[in-house]
Formats: sequence, C-alpha cells, structure tokens
Amino acid sequence: MPNIKDVAKKANVSVATVSRVINHKGYVNIETRLLVEKAIKELKYIPNEFARSLFKKISKTIGVIFPHLSNSFYYNVLEGIEEFAFENGYKVMICNSNEDEEREEEYLNQFVKYNIDGIIIGSNSNILSRYKELNIPIVSIDRIIDEEIPSVSSDNVGGGYVAAKKLVENGCKNIIHFRGPSILLTVQDRTIGFNKCLDENNLTCDIVDLAFIDPESKLIRVCLENNPNIDGIFCDSDTIAAIVLSELNHMGKKVPDDVQVVGYDNIILSQLIIPKLSTVSQKMFEIGKEAMISLHTLMENGTLDDKHKLIPVELIERESTKSNNLTK
Repeated sequence: MPNIKDVAKKANVSVATVSRVINHKGYVNIETRLLVEKAIKELKYIPNEFARSLFKKISKTIGVIFPHLSNSFYYNVLEGIEEFAFENGYKVMICNSNEDEEREEEYLNQFVKYNIDGIIIGSNSNILSRYKELNIPIVSIDRIIDEEIPSVSSDNVGGGYVAAKKLVENGCKNIIHFRGPSILLTVQDRTIGFNKCLDENNLTCDIVDLAFIDPESKLIRVCLENNPNIDGIFCDSDTIAAIVLSELNHMGKKVPDDVQVVGYDNIILSQLIIPKLSTVSQKMFEIGKEAMISLHTLMENGTLDDKHKLIPVELIERESTKSNNLTK
C-alpha cells in the first residue's frame, strides 16, 4: 500500500508539501497542488486518518456508548445517529458497555486515544465525573444525567400516562404494571405517568419489576395466576408484552375480551405477534437523529438553544385492546 513518501516521490515534491495538500493547511501553488492530487489518484493513496486527526486535532469521529446493543430501542436509535453522522462526514465508533463501569471507562480511554470529537451516551453511568473530565461535547440519550449535559429523551411520563388512560377508558379496574428495573430513570418516569392517570381515576395497580433484556416468564406466569381477576396490563416493553400474551394464551385468557394489554416501544415484533399489540410508540430513529444533530451543533458552535429535547410519543391501537380504531 502506498504511503505519503511514495506520493511525494511521484509528484517530485517534499513530504511536507503533500501533507499541506492533504490537510488543506498552508500555501501550495495551484500547479504543485494538481501534481500532488494526480499522484494521489494514480497511486490510490489513502491518507492515514488517525495521523491526520492528531495533526488537525479533529477526527470527524464520534463515540457512542450504549448499555446493550441487543435492545431494539438502541438499535433503532443508532440508525438515526448514523444517518445524520454519515450525511455530515462523521464516522461512528459504537461501544456496548453491558452495564459494566470498568468496560465503559476503558471505552472512554479509547475515545481519548483516538481523538474523538464528541460522545453520545445511553448508559446509566455512575462515572459522570469521568465524562466531564474529557472536556468534549456530550449528549445523553433518553435521560437527563446532568443538567449541564444536553439530552434528547422520549416523553416517558407522557407514555405511561397514555397507556393508563387507554386501559382506564376501556373499563379496566384490576391492573398490573410489568415494568423494567426500577433503578432506570426511563422506568421511573413511565411509572410516574402511569400512576398519575390511575390516581386521577381513583385506581391503583400492582407493580412487578422485570429485566428488559431477558424478562423472566416464570415470574410473569406466577403473577398472572395469583391475580385471576386482572383485566388490564401495561408492559414497559413490547418484549415483555409478547411474553405476557403468550402466558395469557396458555391460561386460556382471551385478549382483549378478558384482559387488555398495552406494550411500549412499537418495535416490529408488536405487529407480528397474535393478537397484534397496542403499544406506546417511541420515535427511536428521530431520537437518535436529534441527538446527533445536537452533538454536531455543539461540536461546531459550542452552544444549544434547547439543551434538553423531549420527543413526543403516540399510542398505537391494535388488537390487544378494545377499540374501533385499530392500526394494522
């Protein structure tokens, strides 16, 4: 593979001149520039991006840290990030922390090593001080981790509220909320919204904490068997809802006649299971794109007019709730 010295030799110029042409730094007369560009093209020379980033102190690369890449939410958010990044000439370094702080910190060390221009974080980090030490633009996904760090979040409080409203308006009185881990801010916000609507209607619900990645079906089954009068269920993810529907089917419960179920996220699965799932739709692609737009603005201008953006949600009505306005 040709290197910068080969280009200099072919163009009959110095390595420093080639470097100035590649990095658009310093004066090079037009004739010499054309000779260098011709040599680069003929040799099919590809500049060393890492070396250029050190020289220019800008890498055109952003780092993304998510707690899990198997989660459909983060996969769809990542597509939004990547689209805007690609359109604006940025590369994306994707890291999966797996909820491991040591692993997350090692990724931060790699970001420093490779001169990352900015970071999008989706983890529930307890090493916030380490992020601040980097002194580079940061945007948080789906939660406010610090008032000074910009964020782009889904309206989780609103999402919980509309889920409860649907069940209440459909006559549900005995309700279970199968949610994610209570330590997560998103779960806390959905619970706040859900309970607010129930309180307004003098209702309460049983709350069961589950894992988002691998919900325990046995626990769900036991809860349903111990609560035979349940007529409404809210699940903090479509994955949890799919397991709930399966367990209800095994118990001989008809959905939505006996029990109505509302999920959360509106992933592809929600349209494929039987019955099709009514769910709170998060605009995951938009969240990712808006996060990258905010980060790009910070990297270019250093300031944001709207530091904490809230993306609205929407209830998609399908077959798991009683309705005259079903979405296919």
